[in-house]
Amino acid sequence: MKKYLAPLFFVAIMIASTQKNFAQNTQRPDKLYTMSGIGFAFPVGETADYLKPKFSTSLGLNLGLGNSGLFLYPKVSLHAFSMNELAPDNGYNYALQKSRATTYLLNVALGYRKISGKFAFYGFAGGGGGMVLTPRITVNNGTQIAELDNKSIGMGMIEAGAGTEYNIGGANLFIEAGYMHGFTKIQNRSFATVPISVGIKPNLSKLFYKK
Repeated sequence: MKKYLAPLFFVAIMIASTQKNFAQNTQRPDKLYTMSGIGFAFPVGETADYLKPKFSTSLGLNLGLGNSGLFLYPKVSLHAFSMNELAPDNGYNYALQKSRATTYLLNVALGYRKISGKFAFYGFAGGGGGMVLTPRITVNNGTQIAELDNKSIGMGMIEAGAGTEYNIGGANLFIEAGYMHGFTKIQNRSFATVPISVGIKPNLSKLFYKK
């Protein structure tokens, strides 16, 4: 029985320490935000040769870490683009024009927020990845039937950005710009975009306050 006392005592100390630290952090005014935004992702560099912006949406969380301005920023992004293939992919005879490509990306970043009155300024950097769906077309010249399908391309990437917030009470209005660089080529060219979004961040920090 005694051999179990030391581990149990250690676990009890860790739980008590965690609860103490949690209680110390509960009064942070920006402990937790949810985030939803809309905007555009602008292709840059070689990416602008085959993609054009259509629209973007994003959903995420800002979870405060400790008592300073650090926060964890997981975010899901959907970027839609107009796509013009430069050349047919392997196994295809035709390049498709005026089509649509879509990204489904999950990035996790570490950020820092500075609050000044009703305004706040923040920056972040991190990475993640997901899928890019790009269209392909197969044409049967004998039957004169064209078949459209999507090709899923796995994409790892890094992202960095900055934003500004304005407090309106229980939520913040924000505008955010970033830079995404992918590690997989599309159409033998790099993938890089500058997403710009505006939206709202409801403040759920009171859920952490001590009763």
